[in-house]
Amino acid sequence: MRKISKNIISLLLLFILSLQAQEKVKIMTYNLLQYPNNYASRNEYFQTVVATVNPDIIVVQEMKTNAGFNMFASQVLDGSYSAGDFNENDFLNNAIYYKTNIFQFISNVAIPTVLRDINQFTLVHKITADTIIIYSVHLKSSQGYEQQRLSEVNSLREVTDRLQSDANYIVLGDFNIYTSNEPAFQRLLDQSAAGYFLDPLNAPGDWNNNPNFAYLHTQSTRYNNIGDGGASGGLDDRFDMILISQSVLDYGGIDYIEGTYKPIGNDGAHFNKSINELPNNAVSAEVANALFFASDHLPVAAEFYFGVSTSVDEFTIPTEIELSQNYPNPFNPETTINFTIPKPDYIKLIVSNLLGETIEIMLNDYIQQGSYDISFDGGELSSGIYFYSLISSGSVITKKMMLIK
Repeated sequence: MRKISKNIISLLLLFILSLQAQEKVKIMTYNLLQYPNNYASRNEYFQTVVATVNPDIIVVQEMKTNAGFNMFASQVLDGSYSAGDFNENDFLNNAIYYKTNIFQFISNVAIPTVLRDINQFTLVHKITADTIIIYSVHLKSSQGYEQQRLSEVNSLREVTDRLQSDANYIVLGDFNIYTSNEPAFQRLLDQSAAGYFLDPLNAPGDWNNNPNFAYLHTQSTRYNNIGDGGASGGLDDRFDMILISQSVLDYGGIDYIEGTYKPIGNDGAHFNKSINELPNNAVSAEVANALFFASDHLPVAAEFYFGVSTSVDEFTIPTEIELSQNYPNPFNPETTINFTIPKPDYIKLIVSNLLGETIEIMLNDYIQQGSYDISFDGGELSSGIYFYSLISSGSVITKKMMLIK
């Protein structure tokens, strides 16, 4: 069934609706310390951490097995989360979980490196249709392996340098980097090509065992060894980070919210101390204790706005033909296509497949100027990429959309 409607909403109302569509999203990265080792004693602590942070996306490192991947979803997370595809290609893998009512998971693509895979997770926000690409890394650990970490980052940059300039992407995880001067970190920030990253905290320096950077240290949560294979010595390294792309920093689309980047539980007063040594002014004693026993790494979280309008100008009356897919993209099985014409014209709107074959003629008529919404139902089609084309007396505009079932 196809539904056609003409928009007569005022420009002011359009602007108000755009603000309502703007959504705040929290993304968290967490090294789980060889999960599911000792899961029976650690799951309750992970539950406390996740419930306290309440992230919309959780990306984890050191997930050992597919069984552990499923166990974390069923025994740690509540029913509001779904799991993305999991690639068990290594002893220590990356994984992603997301809130089902907010995101549609698209893909998990492994990027091979000299050590462990880097995973490219792609998700679409269901309300704003913004696409975010998340790279999860777990680089080679220990000092003396700087060149190996550089090689891993080079593999990542080969991918991000090929992304479109307006792509919204971030990289997060356990970088095992000791100083901002390390070649791997400098390569991440290298702006000689388009796929570079930025540090939201803009905190260059020697992070290792430096009290000046106590506020951003994430490893280790324990001063003494507690016998679970985790590192000891107290908080003194900034291993876990979230870095963002230029598009995420710039206004519009997906935006990093300044001041929301946090190593969870780090109050800046636990340099070379256990995270649960009281007082902890960042979290409660219960949460500090959970962070201590769950892992030797602190999780890091940051918040982002999705659906940020670039300017009010996009709501001015258009002088040219415009064509767009309002929501959602990808879709299943229905979506809405919008077009605007500045004067009366004979308009044809069609949907075609990758072979150029016409799937449906949605409109073929002479219509008045204005903005029109036409619903499209792909319920009888298979998943894949389709094209929608607007043909007028003076132009042809074609764009693509993705159906995922």
